[in-house]
Amino acid sequence: MKLSQFKFNLPESLLASEPSEHRDESRLMVLHRDTGKIEHKIFKDVLDYFDDQDVMILNNTKVFPARMYGNKEKTGATIEVFLLRELNKELRLWDVLVDPARKIRVGNKLYFGDDDLLVAEVVDNTTSRGRTIRFLFDGTDEEFRRNIEILGETPLPKYIKRKATPEDKFRYQTIYAKNEGAVAAPTAGLHFSRELMKRLELKGINFAEVTLHVGLGTFRTVEVEDLTKHKMDSEQFIITDQAAKVVNKGIDEKRRVCAVGTTSMRAIESSVSADKHLKAANDWTSKFIYPPYDFSIANSMITNFHTPESTLLVMIAAFGGYENVMNAYEVAVKEKYRFYSYGDAMLII
Repeated sequence: MKLSQFKFNLPESLLASEPSEHRDESRLMVLHRDTGKIEHKIFKDVLDYFDDQDVMILNNTKVFPARMYGNKEKTGATIEVFLLRELNKELRLWDVLVDPARKIRVGNKLYFGDDDLLVAEVVDNTTSRGRTIRFLFDGTDEEFRRNIEILGETPLPKYIKRKATPEDKFRYQTIYAKNEGAVAAPTAGLHFSRELMKRLELKGINFAEVTLHVGLGTFRTVEVEDLTKHKMDSEQFIITDQAAKVVNKGIDEKRRVCAVGTTSMRAIESSVSADKHLKAANDWTSKFIYPPYDFSIANSMITNFHTPESTLLVMIAAFGGYENVMNAYEVAVKEKYRFYSYGDAMLII
């Protein structure tokens, strides 16, 4: 398939810059894969589509405050430093993006916080905006992490044109987030409230937690018309024996097995055994799912509404069927569903 087949007109007013008042009261579109039928619900109605012993696969990655602002030595110029991932814990080496990049060269020092709480030195160039930096910090890892918490901001996507608030720290994080390492939230999970989780549990739904640390590559623009030529960035994922056991029991008993979010789907599709069951793994994936694609593990999924020509929309079309999904998106625009990270949700069954 070609990238241009995933174009649609998305008014800017539909990009959600604030979360809904209550997590589980955002809107929910239900898309039936077999008929293309669409239903309009609110998110907590998701309860009605699952039964005792069905399985939901959740991505329990935790977003860390990855966006920091430092001052360049001598000039004092403000530089945005976006922490991508830690390369070496002992040496405190990090992969980062810097903005404006043209001002930042190897050897430059950056000072963070009013009293220079952290200082970093640029040790390498990786891409046009990418750098490797080393934090010059002698304290414990715990103290270092605390300083990152103090200095860092919630890494809201760039399309949200406002400053991150204390509320974002809580709302741009799933309630079941555990394993720190993501620079973007697995947004389909943002709709789950504690109350809804409890109600699903009481109904007999089994939860399987996997981890995929979401990187910025998920949102990288696709720059090739031929989708087979697009390369995804690698992201680390972990599937425990326990999670695999819960999911495989659901598969064997022909239950509804639901991937909550594209990141959960990428993780499980990156670790499939020969007999189409889920395998435990601790690995990296650069899997790009596009139509036609034969899904092995989940037979339903929950996802947000994604932007035109994004890898996320392409994956959804592979799962829900190209015509079904593009028609659903047309309806979503007409019905003014909210798009992207803080937007509304879709259940595909």
